Amino acid sequence: MKLNDIRDNDGARKGRMRVGRGIGSGKGKTAGRGQKGAKARSGVSVNGFEGGQMPLHMRIPKRGFNNIFASDYAEVNVGALQRAIDSGKLAPDGTLDHDALKAAGLARGGKDGVRLLGKGQLTAKLALRVAGASKGAVEAVEKAGGSVEVIEKGRPEAEKKAERAAANKAARAERQVKK
Repeated sequence: MKLNDIRDNDGARKGRMRVGRGIGSGKGKTAGRGQKGAKARSGVSVNGFEGGQMPLHMRIPKRGFNNIFASDYAEVNVGALQRAIDSGKLAPDGTLDHDALKAAGLARGGKDGVRLLGKGQLTAKLALRVAGASKGAVEAVEKAGGSVEVIEKGRPEAEKKAERAAANKAARAERQVKK
């Protein structure tokens, strides 16, 4: 047997039916769409349409909402850190931040950083730099001789606005002096 002898099994690949090609083809005239009506026409989507009756997705009550401004943190427990160190996935030396935890496979997602939680036991001395930490997690790390540095997220908009206003005022005063 050679490469040029290799063929698909009979019936493994089936060509598509070319509809609307004359009565003799068996799929002419209405092309398998039946007669008239919305589904016989082109450009029609009837997903969820119930003939004018109020559709199910509109009849059922809605609850809750998704906050588009919510912070997205990757949660990491101190017990998971200890397991990663014991298995050799994570080196305890240096400062451990989001990138280091992500590389070790501990922090998945979390576009706003890592939040450290206190579940489990920690014996290794670690220096952590995270976006947030629970009280219990900080106590566990400090008890083991380590430290936790919490990075502050972007300053509030009002603070930035006040700073811009002060800068504008200073620029105006400078222009007045030049005149």
